[in-house]
Amino acid sequence: MLRLTCPHCGVTAEETELTPGGEAHLRRAGPDATDAEFESYLFARKNPKGVVFERWRHAHGCGKWFIAARHSVSWQVFGTYPAQTTEPPADLIETIRAAIPTWEGWQ
Repeated sequence: MLRLTCPHCGVTAEETELTPGGEAHLRRAGPDATDAEFESYLFARKNPKGVVFERWRHAHGCGKWFIAARHSVSWQVFGTYPAQTTEPPADLIETIRAAIPTWEGWQ
């Protein structure tokens, strides 16, 4: 079972206490976006085998959104951070690179 630590309240919760919110760090399509760009924003998602950044909500706890970095195959959790962060913290990137030296980056 997936266990994530909420960076807001510090509680480590099982996935049954959390609500998944999909891929993190999406760039919204602006008002000048083409139909294809807007469609891509709404529906196109990466689904990599490896490190993923996902939004989660601590639904049965503090209720706040956060981002979790984990491995999609092994379910190894590298860390969590507040959803308002625009990119993964440097120390989290270092943790992932230490665990997976061949990892090419988060974007």
